[in-house]
Parts: sequence; C-alpha cells; structure tokens
Amino acid sequence: MTKPRLDLFLAAPRGFCAGVDRAIKIVEMALQKWGAPVYVRHEIVHNRHVVDGLRAKGAIFVEDLADCPDDRPVIFSAHGVPKSVPAEAARRGMIAVDATCPLVTKVHNEAARHHAEGLQMVMIGHAGHPEVEGTMGQLPPGEVLLVETVADVAALSPKDPGRLAFITQTTLSVDDTAEVVAALRARFPAIVGPRREDICYATTNRQAAVKAIAPRIDALLVIGAPNSSNSMRLVEVGRAAGCAHAQLVRRAADIDWRALDGVRAVGLTAGASAPEELVDEVIGAFRDRFALRVELVETAVERVEFKVPRILREDL
Repeated sequence: MTKPRLDLFLAAPRGFCAGVDRAIKIVEMALQKWGAPVYVRHEIVHNRHVVDGLRAKGAIFVEDLADCPDDRPVIFSAHGVPKSVPAEAARRGMIAVDATCPLVTKVHNEAARHHAEGLQMVMIGHAGHPEVEGTMGQLPPGEVLLVETVADVAALSPKDPGRLAFITQTTLSVDDTAEVVAALRARFPAIVGPRREDICYATTNRQAAVKAIAPRIDALLVIGAPNSSNSMRLVEVGRAAGCAHAQLVRRAADIDWRALDGVRAVGLTAGASAPEELVDEVIGAFRDRFALRVELVETAVERVEFKVPRILREDL
C-alpha cells in the first residue's frame, strides 16, 4: 500500500545544550576516575533515557544528600542546589562535584551580588522546580520572592518597594517572561534587572526555531520529559505561535498517531536535555508510516562549550 506523503520540518537548534552536555560528561568522567558507584543528587538532567543510561554505568540517583554515603563521590545536578547542600557535603568530608550549568551559576552570582548591595530579590520561575529551589537557596529565607505570572506581581509585598532586583529561571518562555518583567517594572520602577538576559541562549534559540516552523506545520512534536521546563515551554511556544496540536513525547513509542491522522506537515524539535538519538528514532518511526520529506529549518548555530570542573581534569 502506498504510504501517505508527509513533510517533516526539523527545527535547529534542538536537543542537548552546552550545560547538559557538560553535566553528562561530568558523571561519565567521575565514573572513570573513581569507579562505580558515584551518587548524583537529583536527575543530572531531566531525561529518563539519559538517566537510565548513566544508571546502567554505575550512577546512583538520589533526592537527598542523606542518602549518599560519606566515602563515595556525589555530583550536584545541572539545575543547581541550595548553598546548604555543598556546605553539608563539606562538613561530612565528601568528594563533591558541581555539575550546575554555568549559566545557572551566573544567576546565583547575580542574586548574591544584589543581596550584598542590600536589595531584596524577586525571582521569576516555577515553584518546586529544582533550579528555582537551588537559586532561592543561595540567600537566607525571605530574601527571594517568587513570582510566575503577572497576577503574582500584583500580589507582591516586598520589604522596601524601592530596593528590589529581579532574576529569572533560565528555562522560561521568553515571551511570557517579558510580560512579567514589564509588570515588575511598571509596579516597581526602581527595580534592578540582570546585566545580561537570564534566560539561557539554548532556551531562547530553541523557542525561536519553533516559532520559525510553526506557520508551516499542522502539528508539532517536542521530544522531552514532562518535568523538563524547557521542553514544556517549547510545547507552549508552539501553541502560542499558532500550532494548535503540539504534543510532548519522551520517545517514538509515545507518539499519538491517531491525533496525527490527516496531517501533512509536522514540526519536530527536542528539549535541551533530549539526546539526538531520540530524534533519529522519531524520524525513523515517521519513515515507517509515511513517504517522508525532511527539511531542516536552522535559525541559529550554537558553538558554546563549557569546561568540566578542575577536579575531573586532574590525574586522569
């Protein structure tokens, strides 16, 4: 039987960012240097395929430092941790390796600098996300106020409205965050913003690529995990750009093919923690069902690379 024709628009950039690539490399190098097991506090990145692969090599993922023995290395995830976590690891004499994305660390440093200048922080982000918990945990309780929406801005009660600064989670929707920032500036004209944009280059680039393909497609697939903030934002950006059917899938087996019945143009992207092999798997699944034409839509070229911590570069 003749396969139906389908155009697949492949967004670029997509998939691994420099921070994710570095974090995974840190776990692999730690296993090489110290042997298995090494412990990782929280998922190193939000992708089950990646985590399962590292687990098979000897990484043990835990949610609390109390679940780690003193005599094995512990790695802090790419999302960052509150200051109390490395302090406790040091107290226990543990070997600790920080895999926090350098762009998240930049936000931590901004928060510390503003706090030292006597400003109370407002953080734009999602409650409960590990990056948010890690960033808020850089300062004493009450020194960081969390907002997610314009309505949250209206409800803020800072200690001194004239002494505020704001920071943002690095994986937010660029457009939604701009609205919240505008509301903050309107209500608190003296509020101080970051010297450079907090939303990371990878988040911004992947959202721009989705916007570029949205007018040409009937449906959008985003490869990623439900607990991956940047992946969920790609789904939302696709819908906001006019693609009514946008679905998040972990991998090819999760695709809702019935929802794609009659569709003739599909966009495909991947969140910053999704490996390219899952993209290839999804393309293969489409080839099995359709006479497929693949078109790459590239809106930026990324050449960012981050070094791993010095402790891993020594004595290897």
